[in-house]
Amino acid sequence: MKLFSVKNKKIVITGATGVLGERIARHLAKEGAQIIILGRTPSKVEHLIEVLRKEGGKADGFLADVTQENQVELVAQKIEDRYKTVDILINLAGGNRPEAIVSPIQTLFDLSPEAVKKVMDLNYQGTLIPVKHFFPLMLSNKSGNIINISSMAASRPMTRVVGYASAKAAIDNLTKWLSVELAQKHGPNFRVNAIAPGFFLTEQNRSLLTESNGSLTQRGNQIIAHTPMNRFGEPEDLLGTLQWLCSDASKFVTGTIIPVDGGFSAYSGV
Repeated sequence: MKLFSVKNKKIVITGATGVLGERIARHLAKEGAQIIILGRTPSKVEHLIEVLRKEGGKADGFLADVTQENQVELVAQKIEDRYKTVDILINLAGGNRPEAIVSPIQTLFDLSPEAVKKVMDLNYQGTLIPVKHFFPLMLSNKSGNIINISSMAASRPMTRVVGYASAKAAIDNLTKWLSVELAQKHGPNFRVNAIAPGFFLTEQNRSLLTESNGSLTQRGNQIIAHTPMNRFGEPEDLLGTLQWLCSDASKFVTGTIIPVDGGFSAYSGV
């Protein structure tokens, strides 16, 4: 359906080599988009490009650490030289660090401020820096679309993940600020939104949510008990919302944080 089409859209995706990112890139490539991957591990970037091309997609890749502005600026120039413009930026790069978590047997005194800073840099600067350098590649189109990744932890502070939750709360604020800034100064065809996933099993959180034998940890059980749909998310659960945000079907939508969480954010626990 044309309303939801992303065909021939030039989509830059940071952090695409993770579990969720790879599934998203594969889907958008199958839908006819030109996928432009940013990653910092050559083997992972090369592997994903190969997968996308074998499936008939159009894919290209560039190496950059999204927290390093000079690297992102250089890659943005290379992409501009090759593609002239881009249509969509999806900021998937992010993550957590064990030292930025306060476990049940730890206290605030065990928290590493340096680790929290690194988590903030990865999630916040790793979103802001690509926006700064890829937005100019949208201006000549007189339209542009930026999609950030938030989290349930942003709006409902959770135990343990203090650094990650703070970083994602900052993403929510940045998303709303950018939506106003870009629309007011550059026109109504520039949009910024975020998706706030619920709990998806990824390499980052698998050890927090499941035991080595596949059973749920105490935390995993608590999450399922507070998720009305009674399951973790699957990568495919993000695809419909993402395609809607990428397409003209959402052209009057900006400044929103959209939960994809199985009802977690709606449930009070009673």
